[in-house]
Amino acid sequence: MRAFIFPGQGSQSVGMGRALADASSHAREVFQEVDEALGQHLFKLMSEGPEDELTLTENAQPAIMANAIATLRVLEKEGGVTLTAIADYVAGHSLGEYTALCAAGAFDLATAARLLKTRGQAMQAAVPVGVGAMAALLGADIDTAQKLADAAAEGEVCTVANDNDPSQVVISGHKGAVERAVALVKDYGIKRGVLLPVSAPFHCPLMQPAADAMAEALGANPPAAPLVPVVANVTAAPVSDADTIRDLLVSQVTGRVRWRESVRAMEDIGVDRFVEIGGKVLSPMVKRSAGGEVETVSVISMDDIEALLKAF
Repeated sequence: MRAFIFPGQGSQSVGMGRALADASSHAREVFQEVDEALGQHLFKLMSEGPEDELTLTENAQPAIMANAIATLRVLEKEGGVTLTAIADYVAGHSLGEYTALCAAGAFDLATAARLLKTRGQAMQAAVPVGVGAMAALLGADIDTAQKLADAAAEGEVCTVANDNDPSQVVISGHKGAVERAVALVKDYGIKRGVLLPVSAPFHCPLMQPAADAMAEALGANPPAAPLVPVVANVTAAPVSDADTIRDLLVSQVTGRVRWRESVRAMEDIGVDRFVEIGGKVLSPMVKRSAGGEVETVSVISMDDIEALLKAF
């Protein structure tokens, strides 16, 4: 069985999508539709930068989605295949869950772009700059990371935001608490703690104002039932019910991204091939998280698309 997976924030880079757009009119159509939906020249920003503007949450989120959907659109249109024919499940990391749902027909492209623009703006506005922070804990398992976060909290918010794989956990919360956690890593047998260059503390209770904003946005633009089940971040389980998906997307803003568990859940139901569309960030996490031998492939370029089509 095969799962198509879609990367999250941090996978953006200046120049993303440009070669694909040069090679395929189908990719160009995706980027143009997203530009029109947002009323901005997002593809120009993706192609040319500046990097600090592309990295802004409200730009990075729709840009990463657009790049992945353009890649998938080229695969489908030029390869003569459909997602339902080549994927048994879809999943995405954080914002990548919106990409997965767009790929599976739960959102149209324009709606997905607008929702991610709103999500990015709301997440940025939820906490004043400098109040929150995030840190990656390298060489940490989930239980150790949570114990460290609890010890460092001291009445502030400090919790696990991303359980990425057995050796990488991300914590999020008040800046002081996260900094205390980083200073304590050696006491908990954790190899290293690295403060992340993010503008807000994602996936923690401090994001509640953003969750409220997304509840309103998703109420006005609810998902349809996906054509392929999506493995949700906050439950690490497949879901196809549209109302449940909407509720889970709201919970996802403040909730933990259970990526390691999601990989194991897909593996347990028979997935042994993971295809990462539009990035090469998740594939190593999948390899480290899987209990057995699984095949991973990252699809970014036209050459990657052609190679994948030959493998079907």
